[in-house]
Amino acid sequence: MRYLSMLPLACFILVTNTYAATTETCHPASEKEISALFDRWNASLQTGDPDKVVANYAKKSVLLATVSNKPRLTPEEKKDYFEHFLEGKPVGTIDSSHIEVKCNSAVDAGLYTFKFANGKEVKARYSFTYKWFGQEWLITSHHSSAMPEKH
Repeated sequence: MRYLSMLPLACFILVTNTYAATTETCHPASEKEISALFDRWNASLQTGDPDKVVANYAKKSVLLATVSNKPRLTPEEKKDYFEHFLEGKPVGTIDSSHIEVKCNSAVDAGLYTFKFANGKEVKARYSFTYKWFGQEWLITSHHSSAMPEKH
């Protein structure tokens, strides 16, 4: 019987928490703003500094990189990947993109091409998911894989 008296309080907490979750303030964003996040990331590649590249990622994020079998979960693991990737001096260009913007999150997925200093070119599929962290957009997941069909 004692627990039954707590039922109204439990229902109030549940309703209050549900209402609070649905009243989240959304950061307004356009497809153009989300598209510019790739440019920011690509510009950080051009610095050759892996720390500047990793700064684009949320602390809790995943990188499933084109030339690594290992999911990169920590900033240190991402830095390790980019230290090696940046040696080739990659420059990325978007070939096609599909962007979806939601409340404080966005997805940019499509095809891109990387050109390297040695003349090599790699075409790949990509997806970036972004989250608004109150001051800036950060990558929460990044998947990249080389195109499976050779042309």
